[in-house]
Amino acid sequence: MKTQAMDKAKTAVSDCLYPFASLSFARGYPSNREFQVVRNREGEPTGIKARVNFDSRTCIAKLSGYALSELGQHAFQISSRIYLYDRWFMGLIRHSCAPNTCPDTDYLELWTVVPITAGSWITLDFALTFDTLYRQFPCRCGALNCRGWIKGRKEQINAEGLRFLEQKHSRVGP
Repeated sequence: MKTQAMDKAKTAVSDCLYPFASLSFARGYPSNREFQVVRNREGEPTGIKARVNFDSRTCIAKLSGYALSELGQHAFQISSRIYLYDRWFMGLIRHSCAPNTCPDTDYLELWTVVPITAGSWITLDFALTFDTLYRQFPCRCGALNCRGWIKGRKEQINAEGLRFLEQKHSRVGP
């Protein structure tokens, strides 16, 4: 299935972040009321911020998208062989080694793990939620327990990551 065609699925005007007419804020899907899609100067989405405060251990959104059998950009792992292509919400959430949310892949919901204040980035720990990442990357989340390089839980650090961590450790020193 071509993701370009799926990206053009825009339907009726709604405040729901998903472009599907059957999904709505009233049914628990993420909306512009609770979340802000942050964009860069070119207008490309770069992340999701909270517009309202959320309590800890609260379901903040139902998730949607297209089920795929292979990993790709903006695809979120929901089982060992199934990925949810979601470039409207989950695919925009940033990584943090100290995340403020956790997905429930059985019920396709996103839950808070700590209180989230309005204006905060919505974050996940990709290293704990993916077996393999679409692309490994250097982490700059700033958390005390930051790993420095992010990979899936079942994959080895690639050559670029080994070089990155070696350079990072040599700058820090003993």
